Parts: sequence; structure tokens; C-alpha cells
Amino acid sequence: MEMTPAVEKYVLHWGEMGTRWGTNRTVAQIQALLYLSPKPLRADEIVDLLSVARSNVSTSIRELQSYGLVRMTHVLGDRRDYFESLHEVWELFRVIIEQRKQRELNPTLTMLKGCAAEVQAEAQTDPITKERIGNMLQFIESTSDWYEQISGIPTSTLTKIMALGTKITKLVKK
Repeated sequence: MEMTPAVEKYVLHWGEMGTRWGTNRTVAQIQALLYLSPKPLRADEIVDLLSVARSNVSTSIRELQSYGLVRMTHVLGDRRDYFESLHEVWELFRVIIEQRKQRELNPTLTMLKGCAAEVQAEAQTDPITKERIGNMLQFIESTSDWYEQISGIPTSTLTKIMALGTKITKLVKK
């Protein structure tokens, strides 16, 4: 793989965005590099291309594998491990969203359910506070339910829905 200026720009930007999304910069850069690579790469190639420590690459690859974004593969006649990213954009999106739901939304939902039950039993808690916790619980439950409903929609249908944009509001009665 060649690190052209455009490829380097993409990989560096993806690393920056990764830090804003709560991911380690190197993890995001490796995912970006593997996504753009026309062929699977070995860890030592990633080390050379990104100029990062081998240990950092190994740790980052394990993290990406645990998320389901990167998989190990092999090349006939070569005993070394090669790595490749998911390449279909929608599949990447779905895996990332599912991972975020598992790590962020589900624990928040569990906490809110407990808080909502506890706060209702507290006489000293202001009714407005109780209402706001209930509203947040309802919102997070709705978001989680919505995700569950759309997660099974075929990609071709989702792209059509997105293409509708604001036209979709005509289907919803006011």
C-alpha cells in the first residue's frame, strides 16, 4: 500500500476524529488504513506505514478485532498474519453503532431504569427532577427501541429512506 498525500490526509483525519469519538488515535488510524488498503496488511507493514510502535499496532489490532471491525486473514504460502477491515460502508456503520449501543446506551438505560425507580420512592426529590429523569429514561428507551427496529432493515432500504430526507415527514401524520 502506498501512503499518497490524500491517503495520509484521510488516515490522519480519521485518527483525529477517532479521538473526538472516544477512540484511541492509533486505533482509528489503523482502521482507516486497513479500510483504504486494496489488500490485507501485515502488522509490520502497518508499523512502517504509520510510523508507530509494534506494540501499539498489536494492541490496536486486538481492539479493532474485538469490535468486529478488523479480521485476521492469511495468504496462501505465507505463515504470517494479515489484517483487513470491513470494506462495505454500511456494514462498518452497523458494527460501530452496535458497539456504541452496547458500550454506551445499554449501561445508561440500565442506570436510568434504576434511578427512575429509586427517585419515585424518594419523598424529598422535587417532582420536576423526577419528571426529568423519567423523560430521559423514555428518550433513551425510545432511542434503543428505534435502533433495534432499524438494525434489521436491509441496506438498500436504508439508503432509500435516507434519500427521502425530509420528504419522509409527509408519511407521518401530524
